Amino acid sequence: MPQMVKGKVQQRRGRPRSASARRKILTAAHDMLDAGGLLSVTMEGVAARAGVGKPTVYRQFKNRYELAMAALMEASADLASMPSAEEPLEALRRQLRTMAAVFASGTGRHVALVLASGYGETEISKAFRSHFVQARREEGRALLQRAIEAGEIRSDIPVELVLDLIYGPIFYRLAMGHAPIDPDFVTRLLDQLLQGIGERPAR
Repeated sequence: MPQMVKGKVQQRRGRPRSASARRKILTAAHDMLDAGGLLSVTMEGVAARAGVGKPTVYRQFKNRYELAMAALMEASADLASMPSAEEPLEALRRQLRTMAAVFASGTGRHVALVLASGYGETEISKAFRSHFVQARREEGRALLQRAIEAGEIRSDIPVELVLDLIYGPIFYRLAMGHAPIDPDFVTRLLDQLLQGIGERPAR
C-alpha cells in the first residue's frame, strides 16, 4: 500500500508485473519458436511482436533460454491439471500422452533440437530439468503412490527405479531423436511396464 511521507503519499517503486503482458510475451515467444526455432527468438524480437517494451520482457525473463522454456511450460499447461478423482494409472497414462503431444508440437521439437545439440547447455538444460523433467517426475511419483494405495500396483516396487523406467525412455528419444514420441509409444511403454509392477502377474 502507499506510504505517507511528510503528509504526501509515496508510491512504491517499480511496476507490478502485468499478467496480460506476460501472456502476450509467451504467445509471441511460442509463435517465434514454432516458426523458426530458438535462434529466431530474441528478447527484442519478442518485445516487438508482443507489443511491449524490451524492459518489460527482461523484468519477466533473464534471457531467451528462460523465455523459451516458459513458452514450453505454457504449451504443457494441461499437465498440471490432473483431476484428483481420476484413477491414478489412467491419470499417469494421460500425463504421458500429453507429454507426447507437447514434444510433437513445433515448440517441443525446437526445444528438443536445442537440448540434443547441447547449445545453451547452462541455461536451457538447467531450466528444462528443473521446470519440466522434475515436475513431471514428481507428478508421476504421486500417481504411483496413489496406485499402490488403490492396490493397482505392487507395494514393494522400487519407486525411484520405476520412475526412471517410465520417463527415461521418453527423454532418451527426445535427446537422440531416433524415433518419435507419440501416444502409441507412451501407451506401449506404460503397458509393458505394468506387466512387471502390476498386481496381476504378467502373462
